[in-house]
Amino acid sequence: MADLKTDGSTQSAAIWPLVRFSFKVLWDKTEIIFQEVTGLTSETQVIEYRGGSSPVYSTVKMPGIQKFNNITFKKGTFQTDNTLWTLYAGTNGGIKMNTIKRTSVTISLLDENQQVAMSWTLKNAFPVKVQVTDMKSDANEPAIETMEVAHEGLALVAQS
Repeated sequence: MADLKTDGSTQSAAIWPLVRFSFKVLWDKTEIIFQEVTGLTSETQVIEYRGGSSPVYSTVKMPGIQKFNNITFKKGTFQTDNTLWTLYAGTNGGIKMNTIKRTSVTISLLDENQQVAMSWTLKNAFPVKVQVTDMKSDANEPAIETMEVAHEGLALVAQS
């Protein structure tokens, strides 16, 4: 607690958690500005097993295959910006099935100085769904488009 000043000019990184509203997304080394990123989840499936001669009337639980949820990205709709549609068009642009270009996507949480504090990387990511904004004549909010991305792995990137 010695690094805390009473005037609040410096704060300890060990005491104050990071805020979730300051982040950036790099899609294959190109930064895309998003309003929201959700679904950063990794889950290990459980395998249950019981041998027929086991004297215990319950199963043994073992870790199984990892499962990763699709990630949802949301951003404002701009008249001259078709970034999400261009990324999605690559999904169906191949002549053969399963010829989509897969890429790495890095999602970084930023600190108060806009420096990367923590990052997660999606392995072999590709878009699977694009959704246009809902339209409502009496709405008073910006138009938001959504892209859902499938991937084969989520890893925390070590920061130096």
